[in-house]
Amino acid sequence: MKRTKALAALGAASLLALSACSSGTGGDDAAGEAVTIDYWLWDDTQLPLYQQCADDFHELNPEITVTLTQTGWAQYWQNLSTQITAGTAPDVFTNQISYYLQFVQNGQLLDLTDRVEASDVDLAAFKEGLADRWVFEGKRYGLPKDWDTVALLYDTEVAKEAGFSAEEMSALTWNPDDGGTFEELVRAMSLDSAGRTGLDPAYDKDDVVRYGYYPEWADGAVGQNGWGNFAHSAGFTYSDDEGAPTSFNFDSAPLVETAGWLQALIEDGYAPPFDEQSTLGTEAVMTSGKAASTITGSWTASTYLAEDVPVDFAFAQVPEGPQGRTAATNGLADSVWAGTEHPDQAFAWVEYLASPACQDTVGEAGLVFPALNSGTEAALAAREEQGLDSSAFVGVADAGEIFAVPAFNNAAEVNAAVQDAMQAIAQGADPAERLGEANDAVESLFE
Repeated sequence: MKRTKALAALGAASLLALSACSSGTGGDDAAGEAVTIDYWLWDDTQLPLYQQCADDFHELNPEITVTLTQTGWAQYWQNLSTQITAGTAPDVFTNQISYYLQFVQNGQLLDLTDRVEASDVDLAAFKEGLADRWVFEGKRYGLPKDWDTVALLYDTEVAKEAGFSAEEMSALTWNPDDGGTFEELVRAMSLDSAGRTGLDPAYDKDDVVRYGYYPEWADGAVGQNGWGNFAHSAGFTYSDDEGAPTSFNFDSAPLVETAGWLQALIEDGYAPPFDEQSTLGTEAVMTSGKAASTITGSWTASTYLAEDVPVDFAFAQVPEGPQGRTAATNGLADSVWAGTEHPDQAFAWVEYLASPACQDTVGEAGLVFPALNSGTEAALAAREEQGLDSSAFVGVADAGEIFAVPAFNNAAEVNAAVQDAMQAIAQGADPAERLGEANDAVESLFE
């Protein structure tokens, strides 16, 4: 991997770090004393990239050592909550928008406003809208790290056998009544043990060897990798409130109808039963050929399009719904724990993480789209060199056919209530009843 080491790219972050360490203010150690900053993240594939950033940062700032800890997604948030409560949280951690307001509400994030304003960070250099997402009531609680969106992953050979070209895959339509051309695709790609597709009246839904679509049911209150994209394209919004919502629309008709349509795919044998898929990961199901399509994120492209993957996959834009095409988009940030003993050094590390020196280095691996436009350009160039087509992701973003993953207070409880309801629907519960109960439960959290 190339290393971006030009002085012009390194500039402000290293200078700020050096001056901050000599200030002796804000609880930091005296001038020249060695400081260790703990940094947490959850993506194991990116760990080596951020270790490179940490090594480069330490080379520029020998008095600051950054130690990295990587933990899987679910355990990450459990551990972080426990450590924050115990007063032993990491100085800096990767933050996700759905948890961010809860941290702010509990006074657990350091306000970075003054530090950012006094720095040379160019907020306009980030992809449009990302920097603003981490400002609440006039205070900034993070600097953008990367961004993502989602697309339809599909088995190219199966789609071709079903009669759908690559152009047709990118022009699929959907609606909650008959599923549109997307459901036609799903039916045509479903296969029973006798070799009949889901278009055949004799298709045996109880003896399926390949499902046309794999829905994601462990997706919190957002549905980023599945139902949220369909529901939004039918007019669903999480809330009518601005900022931090206290009333919600999880019981609204577009989501109820979307959930009912997904439930019918299971009942008709075009999507796997919940108990059959709940113990398996999406990657395992897709690469085994057990399912022919799913919705997944841009961060998975290098995994599914790698040369050693046994299935020939491609990505297409998510289907266009009754109110247009809407793909979920999210952006991560790096935040500083309010209880850090080294706020200046911690911010110096956050500033470096947000600099071209780090983000372009991360981008050159092609795994994710860094928040800086230069980092995204580096990632796109790397993917092109690797033969990875990113047009399904970049196209919807450039066209504005995206919706932002929302920020919630009481995120853990909100996610649990809605996810439980969606999983119950996947197992046959009445969509209107369960989503109505979930909406009541969520709104009761804000009374």
